[in-house]
Amino acid sequence: MKKCSRSVHVSLTELNITPLLDLAFVLLVIFIITTIPPVNDLDLRLPHAAKRLKDPPRKANYITVEADGKMFLNKEAVTDAPGMLQTLIALRAEDPDLNVIVRGDARTKYKLVRAVLDICQQANVPKVELATEPLDK
Repeated sequence: MKKCSRSVHVSLTELNITPLLDLAFVLLVIFIITTIPPVNDLDLRLPHAAKRLKDPPRKANYITVEADGKMFLNKEAVTDAPGMLQTLIALRAEDPDLNVIVRGDARTKYKLVRAVLDICQQANVPKVELATEPLDK
């Protein structure tokens, strides 16, 4: 008496390579799309630009946040956030292209720096930068 039919064994021994071919074609298409052809096929002599240092900001205003939470605006102590907001609004009225550089101590909690950035956004300060130190390698 037969326990299994022949068709069951035949289907188990065959390898279905359709999913493997689909994967291979997808990978091939991805590699073709992501490979950028070189554009150096023409011999060109590109012009040279004069090396010029970046101009410093016209009048940078510094907001310093110390590790203990004390805040300073241009070396003047700021007691609270609404006071800083009013000062920034007044500075923005004087100079529409106001530039603010936020300097936070490395041990300062992020929420204090985030609060200063929120105040700058509320005052519609167009240019806000974060001061950092370069890494020494």
